[in-house]
Amino acid sequence: MPIRTNRGRAAVYRRLWGWPLRSPRHLVGTLVFLAILVTALGIVLPKVMGKQQAKASPATGTTTTSVTAPTPSGVAAPVPTSNLPTRLSTPLATPTTAAPNGDAIRVAKEWAAAWVDHPQGITSAQWLEKLKPYTTEEYLPVMSSVDPANVPATKVTGEPTVGTSYTSSVQLTIPTDGPKLSITVVSTNAGWRVADYDQAS
Repeated sequence: MPIRTNRGRAAVYRRLWGWPLRSPRHLVGTLVFLAILVTALGIVLPKVMGKQQAKASPATGTTTTSVTAPTPSGVAAPVPTSNLPTRLSTPLATPTTAAPNGDAIRVAKEWAAAWVDHPQGITSAQWLEKLKPYTTEEYLPVMSSVDPANVPATKVTGEPTVGTSYTSSVQLTIPTDGPKLSITVVSTNAGWRVADYDQAS
C-alpha cells in the first residue's frame, strides 16, 4: 500500500537512515558497502569519461586525446596532442644574391641628391615632396619626422658603393660632404624605392 502522508514518508526515511545505527554490525556493513561503491565509481567513471571524450573528438579534427599508460599510483590523465604543423615547418627562403640592378642604383643616387637638397627656408613638406618619388609609401611617414634643417650635408660627393645585392633589395653607401649615407633600396610594384637609410661615419 503506498505511503500517502508526509508523516508516513518521514517515518520511512527515519527507518532507512537509522538502520546503520541500530547495531555495530549494521554500521560496519554500511561503511564497507560505501567504500566498495566509492572505489567502483573511481575506477569506472574515468574510463567512461575517456570514451565519451574520444567519441566527441571529430575523426578529421586537429586535436585528439591519447591516454598514457597507467602508472603504479593510478590511472594517468588523458593528454591532448595536436596534429597541426608548426608555423615554421617549412624553412624560410634565403634571399638570392644578384648583380646590382641599374635602376636600384639610379634611384638611390636620385634619392640622395634630394636628401642633401635643402636650401634655407625650405619646409618639411617641400623637402618630402622631392623624396616622395623615390621612397616607399611605408617609409614616407618616417621621413616626415625629419627636419631638413638638421640634415648635415649639402651635396653628394661621389658614386655609390654597393654593399649587398639581392634580386629584390640592394644596400648601397653614398658619400656626401657630411656623413656617408647607407641606403636600402627595395623592389616594389611601383619600381625600385628607398625603404631605409642611415648616416654612416
